[in-house]
Amino acid sequence: MPPNVLDVLNDCPLFVRVPPQCFARLVTMAGLKSFQTGEIIFRDGQPCPGVYVVSHGTVRVFKTSPGGKEHVLHLVGPTQTFAEVAAIGGFPVPASAEAVEPTTCVLLPTEPFRRALDEDHLLCRGLLDGMTYWVRHLVGLLEDVVLRDAAGRLARLLLELSAGESGKREPRPGEPRAGEIGEPGLVALPGLKRHMASHLNLTSETFSRTLRRLLDAGLIAEATEGRLRIVDRDALSRVAEGRFPKV
Repeated sequence: MPPNVLDVLNDCPLFVRVPPQCFARLVTMAGLKSFQTGEIIFRDGQPCPGVYVVSHGTVRVFKTSPGGKEHVLHLVGPTQTFAEVAAIGGFPVPASAEAVEPTTCVLLPTEPFRRALDEDHLLCRGLLDGMTYWVRHLVGLLEDVVLRDAAGRLARLLLELSAGESGKREPRPGEPRAGEIGEPGLVALPGLKRHMASHLNLTSETFSRTLRRLLDAGLIAEATEGRLRIVDRDALSRVAEGRFPKV
């Protein structure tokens, strides 16, 4: 069954503080876009198509150096957005985006989206509140690179990806808090390990070695293909915070 635009936008943290009347305007302009594995969604420097919200699948947002080296800035999964800053600011996209698996997104096209921003003060206020989620995420990425070792970065990523963490979103005003979605402790790895390594600013070898250390320490376990299970969440949290003996 194809995704429902209303449901996808409703689950997106960026729009969680947008008032209902403004939210309805976003729904009317939205459309679905599907991408195959390896398909380039846009390239660095191209005009911004709009705000993308991932319904299912994974998108890697990356920069490429003049020498051809790639660095993954973000791995974007369900309910998350990309190209939102370029769409709001009205400038070209500052990075490239590629679907790393079959992916469907909701797209809010740039022109009607920016026209809505020009005309709707309440929408702007709601989006500003929603952008605080993205700022917190960026601060977390900066902390990873500057303050955490390889084990701490990977532990934090696994905690974020686990069903107990990623299944939550902040409720809209007046909306009851939802419970956890999915099986607690189960982690679906987004994309290839080399993409995850780049995202954490690690080499592929360091990523694989660190993952093995966490497995050998009994903090996580292999579940099905492409999935891990968090065995000891408290210990993994201490690793993420640098308060656990070296693993």
